[in-house]
Amino acid sequence: MIELERTYLAKTIPDLTNCKSKEIIDIYIPLEENHPKIRIRKNGDKYEVTKKQPIEGKDSTELEEQTIILTKEEFDFISNLNGKKIHKIRYYYNHNGNMAEIDVFQGELKGLILVDFEFDTNEEKNSFTIPDFCLTEITHEEFIAGGMICGKSYEDIEENLNRFNYKKLLIHNI
Repeated sequence: MIELERTYLAKTIPDLTNCKSKEIIDIYIPLEENHPKIRIRKNGDKYEVTKKQPIEGKDSTELEEQTIILTKEEFDFISNLNGKKIHKIRYYYNHNGNMAEIDVFQGELKGLILVDFEFDTNEEKNSFTIPDFCLTEITHEEFIAGGMICGKSYEDIEENLNRFNYKKLLIHNI
């Protein structure tokens, strides 16, 4: 499967009160790799292992994604591997007919909020206009990829975020 998406840093937080949400725990392996390509994920009550890598000879934003569904028992077993973890709450927010996945990071990355939009075609992706609650597009910024921020703290990536004038955002009362 080819993934077509655009990723933004949030500028403000839209009203997420009535949005569906789920807890996501990602574990990237192997631990020693700078940018691991294999991710074990708890996605609400679903479990999977995914490998993402750039398609050879294509734009670096086009990724080939291979996913295998796991049982909870398989996830529990594999999640004991020594890996880099990320914990976030994902909210599903409808913006002008496009579904935004708003990732509110927890733990060491608290204050980081990313917004993803996925598209079916390159035409949809290329004609999309940045929403007013987004600060700037960071789709091509490697430092913010899940495999790169896993195991890091907000302070570890703050210098890169400052390049975009990103201000730490915290959600209260949701």
